[in-house]
Amino acid sequence: MPASSSEAIRVAVLADSDTRWKWGALTARRITAADAEPTGFVLRGRATPTARQLAETGASTAAPREVTGAEFLREVRDAEARGERYDVVVLALVGGTVRAVLQGLADLGLDRRPVVVTGYVGVVYEKLADGLLLRHGADVVLANSRHDADRFRAVYEGVGAGAGSVVEAALPFLGGAPYRPEEGRDTLVFAAQPSVPVTRAERAYVLERLVRHARLHPGREVLLKLRSKPGEHTTHLEEHPYQKLVRDLEPPANFRLVYGHMGEVLDRTDLLVTVSSTAALEALHRRIPTAVLTDCGVREVNGNHHFIGSGLLTSFDRLDRGEVPGPDEEWLARQGVGADGGYDSAFDAARERVARLLALPALPPISPYYTAETAPGYLPGILARHRLDVTAPPVRDSGLRRIVREAARGAYRHGVQRVAPVVRRLGEL
Repeated sequence: MPASSSEAIRVAVLADSDTRWKWGALTARRITAADAEPTGFVLRGRATPTARQLAETGASTAAPREVTGAEFLREVRDAEARGERYDVVVLALVGGTVRAVLQGLADLGLDRRPVVVTGYVGVVYEKLADGLLLRHGADVVLANSRHDADRFRAVYEGVGAGAGSVVEAALPFLGGAPYRPEEGRDTLVFAAQPSVPVTRAERAYVLERLVRHARLHPGREVLLKLRSKPGEHTTHLEEHPYQKLVRDLEPPANFRLVYGHMGEVLDRTDLLVTVSSTAALEALHRRIPTAVLTDCGVREVNGNHHFIGSGLLTSFDRLDRGEVPGPDEEWLARQGVGADGGYDSAFDAARERVARLLALPALPPISPYYTAETAPGYLPGILARHRLDVTAPPVRDSGLRRIVREAARGAYRHGVQRVAPVVRRLGEL
């Protein structure tokens, strides 16, 4: 039976990184009328966030539970058996994992499956077709802007897949007080990204220019906002952490590395600078002056090609001279950052679609685009990598097992961040 209007809607969020947990938990609250906190789960893997990272997102007061994909599916199955089924499941995951979990949910054979919602955590600047087609089959595929909704529908319709699941919404974490300059405050914040720019040389260049800018403007506070501490992972691997690169420099006193909730950092920001971080959209929503760097090129690999036409592209040389770009209003409107004052209603369509699905006597079968018929050379590998066998007995998570897992995780991160770059450099000799 569908959830009645008088019953509490039970929502589960499955995420695979700190940023996706933030997106998933906030999205869950915006697209449902659920009063209670969503039940959170994070996938155990290479990018499993630490407790500090999860708390720093500010997405929920309740910490999500760490699980494997199979354990999550068992929880969905067992919740129904307990009479506590989940009405909505938000999959805040990479595309391949979304496709695998969709298959797992379909194979559970539930009397009534949950409404499945998925989407992207920020700017979609790579793997548009691949990521979208792997997400096809979800009941709701959220687009963060009108621009993305148009692109998503074009991909689905272009391959002959149904595009009815695409719903225009917005980034769920936009908000905060509009920008107001304060007398005596002058703060530039650079929003760092773990994998943009990519190379050590480019990242060292960006860091050196930030330090140089701080020296040129001794009255300005220059903050390098970092997403993770050494040894922690985010959505993407970080092979060249700024914390390590800064050791080769002697920055002035007005330059600092900072962590924390991005919204709180933006509260004291007078100029947000980035290569292509979603933080730019958060800042623009609050009308904080924003600059997107061209120093390392306007390239797809950097993601700043997304900002073509925004009026925000600039360089360190111009910033050093005090030039601050202004946004193009038409571009802002297409990006769903509330420039037209419509952010409060941005999730109305998604809420209405979820409510309609919950009211149906029965939900249609999950019908992804990628099947054994459409992608026989691709799909089996995707499913095999995730091994979502709910019939296998669950592994008891003993204290010793947790210690071993953390040690293995640390060894893996050391290999990625320390050993792998050295091996690559040796290979170039």
